[in-house]
Parts: sequence; structure tokens; C-alpha cells
Amino acid sequence: MRRSAVVVLLLALCCPPLLAQPAPDARAAALDAFVARGMADWKLPGLSLVVVHDGAVVYQKGFGVRELGDPGAVDADTLFGMMSTTKALVATAMAMLVDEGKVGWDDPVAKHLPWFVLPDPYLTRHVTVRDALRHSSGMANADLLWAREDLSTREILERMRTAPTLASLRSGWEYQNVLYQVAGEIVTAASGMPWQRFVETRIFAPLGMTRSYTSAAAVATRADANTSRPHYEIDGAVRVIEESLADRVPAAGAAWTTARDAGKWIAFLLAGGEVDGQRLVSVENFAEMFRPQFVTPPTYPTASLVGSRFLTYGLGWFLQDYRGMFVAMHTGSLDGRIAIAGLVPERKLGVYVLGNLDHAEFRHALLWKVIDLWTDAPERDWHAEVLALYRGLQDKAKQAVAKRESARIAGTRPSHALADYAGRFAHETWGPVDVAHENGQLVLRLGPSPQNAGRLEHWHHDTFRVKLGDGRGGWMYLLFGQGADGSIRNLEFAGAGWKFDRVN
Repeated sequence: MRRSAVVVLLLALCCPPLLAQPAPDARAAALDAFVARGMADWKLPGLSLVVVHDGAVVYQKGFGVRELGDPGAVDADTLFGMMSTTKALVATAMAMLVDEGKVGWDDPVAKHLPWFVLPDPYLTRHVTVRDALRHSSGMANADLLWAREDLSTREILERMRTAPTLASLRSGWEYQNVLYQVAGEIVTAASGMPWQRFVETRIFAPLGMTRSYTSAAAVATRADANTSRPHYEIDGAVRVIEESLADRVPAAGAAWTTARDAGKWIAFLLAGGEVDGQRLVSVENFAEMFRPQFVTPPTYPTASLVGSRFLTYGLGWFLQDYRGMFVAMHTGSLDGRIAIAGLVPERKLGVYVLGNLDHAEFRHALLWKVIDLWTDAPERDWHAEVLALYRGLQDKAKQAVAKRESARIAGTRPSHALADYAGRFAHETWGPVDVAHENGQLVLRLGPSPQNAGRLEHWHHDTFRVKLGDGRGGWMYLLFGQGADGSIRNLEFAGAGWKFDRVN
């Protein structure tokens, strides 16, 4: 996911005793040094992590600062976004409802949400709860619906009736944040309470996760000073940015937690769905979440380093093998924030990492380093390997930009006066795009957020380019098309496949 937030209050009804924490050992010292080195090379302002092994928290610490330019230090109680690691909470909530007979994994979504319609009647009738949780609905990526920030959750879900599809149901795997919101809506419909409150009362409260929330809005209402701020590297400099919110699809990635609370969540998962002798999820349905459901493409570049023989998706988790061990993991990403969670059930080992710099992939190095340390694997420099991998990918991206620059046709002019390009352009699914002629320049706005607005620069012929907001996303290229009468009739986002027709 790309953004983060929402609304709700946490009920901390019971607080089990903290897990035992043994004294630091050589592993902890090695991890301290590893984190210090990695944060420097990745320019990470702040990070917190927790490691659980054999039912105990064996490492729990914060590093760096909550915000650049502010001395406030990160500790085990600093709040960070969970982003897409929220999906595991939603899958767990669904497992509880399956236990109660209120939902079946293979129930059609339409059974619980009769108002939810997809473009193909067959999809509407046959997409199941399982499909929503394992990304096999047959729907293409629809993140623009919530990224534009002017549609309500219900409006987003209703727009799915015209959203793009893949070849057919279960024909391929496509990461789908909007369908996870559908899963959240099913939790709401089946339980009779908002999915956020269900997670708070049925998961957070029994686990004693007293500093965990289902939305950034809930965090904001508390004005807690021990809250991290998001950072992004823009034009070579790491800087604080405004929060990017996922309020409109909160079940896909809006929860917040701390390293201390994340340790309780990890311990619960490693215990197979039990806390303090109380079983919250049946053995059968807990296992279902970690059963391979769909073979995925190589989603993470680090897969080339891990050497897994298989990579699949369960229900809210990626599943793979490493050195003969079964590993469940998932990342979380929104502008300015990162998370990663990993479990090695047979070794009773789990790790959760939270950070405040956009796509700081040091998180992957930390995951595999922790697994190596607590399974006594041969020494391996995960930091150096992951850093080299991602720097190589950055170099390729720069080469692609240079190639595009070299393809620019010099000396061309727009076919019309700039004022002729101004107007409203609309798409049935994605909504309106406004192009205004202001002070002799063209300005594009995709919804109300300043982060979705920017000044158009002429590129060549009738192609323009724009950096939206603070420029964090780099250049986007837009092509204006003409009608038979020679007037400007449409606007297309190059490479994205989004084509908007002029409406005025």
C-alpha cells in the first residue's frame, strides 16, 4: 500500500503480563551493530523492532529519532504505522467469524455484501471471501480510487463495478488493497460491529495491545508525543513529509502499533492463536491462514537472495521457504513509512520491524538477519547484499530515466495555445482530472490533496510532464489527444493506462 490512516477508539479491556525478557546476549549485541550500520547506509531516521523466541521477547529496542530535526528518540513504545501488515489482523478477524459459523472461507462476497458489484456478473456472483484475502479476485489494481482522497469508502467500493479486470477469476494473482477493504466490510456485516471495533475488542484487548490502533485518525486524537513522523528522500535529501492516509480503505493498511505491542501479536501468532491459555482462533482456521492459497510472482526483489523454492500467498501472509524452514512474512508500505513482519513457526521465532523512511529496504536485511541469528545459521552479510541489490535497481531506474530523456524530441511546440488544454477530464471509474490555466501555466489536480496537484511542463508535441505534490513520485507523463475537429478531447497518463475524456 501507498498511504495510511482512519478513525476509531481502542478498548484496552485486559492486559496480560508482559513476556519475559532475558538479558542481552551476543545475538543482541550483533543485532545492535547490524542496525547501527544499516540505519546509516539507508539514511533511516528512526526504527524499532522486536524479536520473540520460545515464547519470550528476546530483543526489543528503538533506534534513532521520531522526526529529523527533533531530539525525540524512538523507543519500544513509539507509535508507527503497520500499513499492509494490517491485513493479517483482518484475516485473523475473519478466521474468528469462520469459527463462529458466521462466515465461510468460500462464501461468495455477494452473500454478505449484496450491494457490492464487479464489472463482470460472473465475478460478482463467484468472488469469494478467500479470493478477497488471497488477492485472486480477477480485479486489477485499483489504488487510484483511494489515493485521490475525495471518495468515501462506500463510493470506492461502488466504483469497482467499472474497474479494470484481469483475464478471469483466479487466472492470476494481483495485489488488491480495495478487496481487503471488502473483507473488512464482510467482518462488519457478519459480526454486527465495525471491523475496527472487532479487531480492538477481539484481538488488541485480549493480547494487551494497549498502544495499538486501527487508524491514524485514532492516533491523532490522542496527540501522543511518542509518535513517529514519516520521511521521504526527495532529490537526495531525507525530509519530513505529511502523512499519507489510507482512511478510505482502512482494512488494507491503516493500523498502528509499537514494537512492544507487536511483540504480543507475534507471540500470539507463534502460539498458534492462543494467549494465556485462551484460544482465540481454532487450530483448523488458524492453520488455514498459513496454508498456501495461491502461487505468486516474485513480488520482492530480495527473493533472488533468499533462494526460496516456493513463494505463495496465504491469507494475509506471503509464504516461502528458507534453509529448509517455513517462513511467513509480509511488508507494509505507505509514503514515508515501512514495516515488515516475519514468522518461523517451527523455530518459535518471530520479528517485527517498524520504520519512518519510505521504502527503506533495510527491513528485508533485518528480517533475514534475525532469522539467521536465532537459528544459528552461517554468517552472512544481509545488509551488504540487500543494499547492493537495491542500489542496482536504483541504477537501472536512473538509466531508464536517462533513456527517456534521450528520446525527447527537441524543438517541438504544443499544437494548441496552453489555455486550450485547460478543462475537466473524466473517467467512469477513476473520476475527474482538472487542468487549469493559471498565470500562464497549466496546473493539474487529481482530487483535493495538494499531493495530487502539480504544474505541467511541456515535454514534446502534445506530451507534458508533471511532478505531483512535493515531487516524491518523480515525473509523470501525460499525453493530450485531439478529436476529429482538432480540439483537445482527452488526457492519458502514459504507462498507467488511464485515459480521461474531456467533459468541459
